[in-house]
Amino acid sequence: MLQQYKHILVAIDGSYESELAFQKAVAVAKRNDGELFLIHIVDTRAFNNVSSFDSAMVQQVADTAKETMSGYIEQAHKAGLEKVSYSIEYGAPKTIIARDVPKQKDIDLIMIGATGLNAVERLLIGSVTEYVTRNARCDVLVVRTDLNNKPALASTKKPKEKPAE
Repeated sequence: MLQQYKHILVAIDGSYESELAFQKAVAVAKRNDGELFLIHIVDTRAFNNVSSFDSAMVQQVADTAKETMSGYIEQAHKAGLEKVSYSIEYGAPKTIIARDVPKQKDIDLIMIGATGLNAVERLLIGSVTEYVTRNARCDVLVVRTDLNNKPALASTKKPKEKPAE
């Protein structure tokens, strides 16, 4: 029997890699007649270091996330996917993506970008993707390539222009 994924989770963090994961997840959900669930996590640890913390800052982050997620929902609908929803959560992205949401939503596939962090951030706090691949109880697909299956980093560079003859 062919494996079908019916409940697909995509973590959206604003990175190019998460954009690629979203695009590929739409295609997987369409092929499997599955439901796509998008999640954006506001990492509350980032606010612990802000001395002038106020709720207006959190609200601004949440409003921006809602706009972004609405745009993704619209893209999915335009691509022909009807079963798509999102959630904005607050807390530690690692455990929310790997454990909490998959259990709540009966997720059978997590699609996640290879990394949204720079090298220093990965060293200090660890990669969310690495944690998810080690701790999730469902299948995890780490997206490393663009829609043409070229390495994601290569596709962010502009192609060289041909010299004028």
